[in-house]
Amino acid sequence: MNEPTAYGRPAGHERAAVEVHIPTPLAPAHTTPLGPMQPGAIPAVTSVVLPDGRVVTGYTLNPVHPEPVVTTPPAVSRAAVNVALGGVGFLAVCGGLLLLTTFIAALTALVTQLVILAAVIFGGWIAVQVFGASGPRGGTTVNIRKAVIKRNRFYG
Repeated sequence: MNEPTAYGRPAGHERAAVEVHIPTPLAPAHTTPLGPMQPGAIPAVTSVVLPDGRVVTGYTLNPVHPEPVVTTPPAVSRAAVNVALGGVGFLAVCGGLLLLTTFIAALTALVTQLVILAAVIFGGWIAVQVFGASGPRGGTTVNIRKAVIKRNRFYG
């Protein structure tokens, strides 16, 4: 009696058959609207009979169609916008280059004026050194008192 079965359990302790209960759906109750509604606003009730004999009742819904999206082409093409932005950038660079060239021209004029000023000051110093009376200089001094010139010859 307590001999094991093919499944490893002793005989006499078999389990009872399992019963499966499938619930039967209830028929939907028809309810009235809670608040007062306009007669034209109540949608029609539709009933559908399923293949197994059940009846499904509900309101029909009209599918909502979205508004068509109107795509308007942009007023200005992207290429035109890119060209315009490139032009603005070019003008900004040109303005900077104009300022840079103006600065370089002013710097060149300043350097030129400083060179001229140095030349004038240095040249004046040299002139004072050459033509200034700063004492006797070495060399031969010739005093001419009466000079006689005969036949293109100088007799002193």
